[in-house]
Amino acid sequence: MPRVPGPRSLAGQLFAMQAVLIAVVVAGYALFTYVSDRHQAEEAATRQATAVARSVADSPSVPAAIHTSDPSARLQPYALQVMRDTEVDFITIMTPDGIRWTHPDYHQIGKRYLGHIDAAQHGRTYSETYKGTLGASVRTVTPVEENGRVIGLVSAGIKVEAISQRVQEQVTALFGVAAGALVLGALGTYVINARLRRHTHGMNAAELSRMHDYHEAALHAVREGLLMLDGQYRVALINDGGRELLGVGTEEEVVGRSVAGLGLPAPLTGALLSSEPRMDEVHLTADRVLVVNTSPVSGGERRGTVVTLRDVTELQSLMGELDSERGFTQALRSQAHEAANRLHTVVSLIELGRAAEAVDFATAELELAQALTDQVVSAVGEPVLAALLLGKTAQANERGVELVVSDESRLDDGLLPESLSARDLVTILGNLIDNAVDAAQGSVGARVTVTAYAEDAELVMRVTDTGAGVDPAHAELVFQRGFSTKPAGPGGRGLGLALVRQAVTRLEGTLTVAEAPEGGAVFEVRLPLRKAQPASGGEA
Repeated sequence: MPRVPGPRSLAGQLFAMQAVLIAVVVAGYALFTYVSDRHQAEEAATRQATAVARSVADSPSVPAAIHTSDPSARLQPYALQVMRDTEVDFITIMTPDGIRWTHPDYHQIGKRYLGHIDAAQHGRTYSETYKGTLGASVRTVTPVEENGRVIGLVSAGIKVEAISQRVQEQVTALFGVAAGALVLGALGTYVINARLRRHTHGMNAAELSRMHDYHEAALHAVREGLLMLDGQYRVALINDGGRELLGVGTEEEVVGRSVAGLGLPAPLTGALLSSEPRMDEVHLTADRVLVVNTSPVSGGERRGTVVTLRDVTELQSLMGELDSERGFTQALRSQAHEAANRLHTVVSLIELGRAAEAVDFATAELELAQALTDQVVSAVGEPVLAALLLGKTAQANERGVELVVSDESRLDDGLLPESLSARDLVTILGNLIDNAVDAAQGSVGARVTVTAYAEDAELVMRVTDTGAGVDPAHAELVFQRGFSTKPAGPGGRGLGLALVRQAVTRLEGTLTVAEAPEGGAVFEVRLPLRKAQPASGGEA
């Protein structure tokens, strides 16, 4: 079967339309010019014939020759000479009745002039287009007057064929110019449309329209954030997910603005403005943890950047809880190993017949563990925080750091409102303790002190360590994602305090860092305790 040609590409359609438009314009202009030039050529021929006829009629030699016995003998050579000099096709000098004295064809001398002479016989100059012995011509008839009396007539004319030839030469030149303009226009159109074909990848209008529809549908269907920046790092496109994740305004408010003017956190803005690709970088906004990927778009030159955003806030919280559970597991494994050693010691003492010493040894170990549990539970009755502190105490001991709960701590069960979720408390206090243990590890008398109490409708949580402290120049930087004074581990550092600050900001609290009295650093968090107000009832 013969192949059915598909629809032309958009560039091909535009080329065909522009070529036809140029051809129509050129043809219309050529036709208009032809008609106009012909009319002008006829008017010019009439003026030329009138001028020649009046010049001959006004020549003194013409009346003198008319009064001779043979006017033709003197007027014929004169008329031929003037005809050659003025480039007219004929000059006819005749009697007032129209009998020729001169004519380009000698055989026509003595015959009657073909044309209208009534006006000339009455002393007026008259012009017309008439078909005579030489064919159709533009001619003028004017009187030869002497003492107010018409003694002869002069007619000068130019053949229509000669006028047409002049116009044809002009039109031929015009068509040459028009053809050149058409070729240049077509060439320019081809170059422009070749560039357009490259940009549209040869697709036709229907394909482009369909692609636009698919693009819009996909853009709004994707739940992940999508952001496209132009070469000047201005927002060229953003989908609904991107606006929600970044916490920016409507699409109309965002598109066209520079990334630096969107009010995003400095680390995130720096990642978006980077000319290098970023892969799975974790960044924080006011209330979200985002994974950011950037990919520059290039085609011989930088054209922009494609940015994808994924919300991993819940995942990050779950990872934090998983890390805590992993720490608990490791602590339990270590304690189980230590308990096995102690059990072996008790068994060995019994086998050696030292039962009393075995009982004392076992009782002392139980009292130590129970004392630690009683201390934490009595100070912090809130079960989530109590469990967190017990687990972190075991983890800290494994790393050679003593974790204690200060005597100031007093946080009874049921005191915290529902607005303070357990997950937020674990994020805040757990990361502060982890940061303090990191700082205190390896120091002399490594110790971390935790204080938690409620005061004036505020929950105060304070964590103090015996580490190197925080440089005042870094007091603000420590809360930014990626900042750490220790080498990066396999999982990276610098995210814990940033998560603490994010959670505190979301809960409308305050987070500060200062130098501890005995050295090291003290981090303090204050969170407002909001409880639902009881509904006021009216009297019955």
